[in-house]
Amino acid sequence: MTLHEPLPQTGPSAGPEAGPEAEPPAGPEAGADSLPDPVPLMGCPYKRDPYPLYERMREAGPVHRVVFPSGVHAWLVTGYDAAHATLTDDRLGKNHDRGNDRWRARASIMPEPQHSQLQVHLLHQDPPEHTRMRRLVTDAFAPRRIERLRPRLEHLAGTLIDALPETGPADLVAGFAAPFPFQVLAEVIGLPPEQAARFDRDWGKVVQPVGPADPQRPRYEARLHGLQSYIADVVAHKRAHGDDDLLSRLVAARDRRELSREELDSMIFQLLVAGQEPVTNQLTTALIALFRHPDQLARLRADPALLPRAVEELLRYDSAFELTTWRFFAEDSDLHGTRVPAGDSVIVSLCAANRDPRRFPGADTLDLDRDPTPHLAFGHGIHFCPGAALARAELQIALGALLARLPGLRPAVADQDIAWIPAVLGRGTHHLPVGYDRRL
Repeated sequence: MTLHEPLPQTGPSAGPEAGPEAEPPAGPEAGADSLPDPVPLMGCPYKRDPYPLYERMREAGPVHRVVFPSGVHAWLVTGYDAAHATLTDDRLGKNHDRGNDRWRARASIMPEPQHSQLQVHLLHQDPPEHTRMRRLVTDAFAPRRIERLRPRLEHLAGTLIDALPETGPADLVAGFAAPFPFQVLAEVIGLPPEQAARFDRDWGKVVQPVGPADPQRPRYEARLHGLQSYIADVVAHKRAHGDDDLLSRLVAARDRRELSREELDSMIFQLLVAGQEPVTNQLTTALIALFRHPDQLARLRADPALLPRAVEELLRYDSAFELTTWRFFAEDSDLHGTRVPAGDSVIVSLCAANRDPRRFPGADTLDLDRDPTPHLAFGHGIHFCPGAALARAELQIALGALLARLPGLRPAVADQDIAWIPAVLGRGTHHLPVGYDRRL
């Protein structure tokens, strides 16, 4: 899920997109058959299981005004058909310059100067800039190249499992789900081992921005400064020791003036942050889904040939990218029957779309035999995740290795005690305590 472009995200955030300023609800209070206006997307019960709320929203209509923990508002698209159409609606743009003053005043986005220096990557660009920049990264994530790398990626997964305790318990995030995607990413983009060893995973939290008044803002800005210095060191190293890898090619493109300095730094930022955290989160959501369906877990362990199809179903069933980042209309527009003011934030619920029973019969059932599975976990349209082939390979390799080498793999905490990350746009856990009988 590297370089995921519904994201961040750059991507998931703890108080992200906004449209109108916060105001008292304009509609009825939440009840058995009604939705509040705006619909609050916050709280532990929601993060643990947002799907009952998404079901009510789909039934009520395709577009809803929502409010995030920071108090900012947005327009949320639910339902598969509406989501699919919105992701390819060329009236909507991703560039932050499209956002109106209400959005800009309340949205939890990066402060300046980092916003101008690190946020002009693919996710926040529209054609023709998006087309020019995307062309520079697609070869590195081409499916044929990823297939050639499979033996190396399998070795990385095996080495990490070798380092786990011989018997549980273990935190599968710290021991596997976090380091594996980063090691894979370093291999794919050409991040030298000495540079990879210096990367601080805490920097990844910069895709969970906090509002200007949030008491955590100083710590957030410190992460930004640390990551920005790290990116500068990576660029300097690649300029002095270039090779035939993606990072070297991006630096060479900057030296040929095909990229601005801000575009180069932003693309490296997106690679480093969006290229690993979503896979970590998807591994946790997939494992939790299998733990909640032990019959499906046992079946997958017994028949590894099911892995490619199972990964697609797990991506559909509970995607690490719950919501996309913002899109904006340049003028007041109709969106599936709802008038949306120019510059307000429009967001698509990928998870709500992927559980739409009108597109997926028995949508709330985890069915490893479901085929085809045209989910939207990687987005759709020009912002479809360019790293989708790599993400699929990582998930297949990781799940296959864990199930094969950790017999009896099971959660070590009660389901209700699993702490979901508070990021608004993404789903996953920072820790996943597990037990297993032994390490093979």
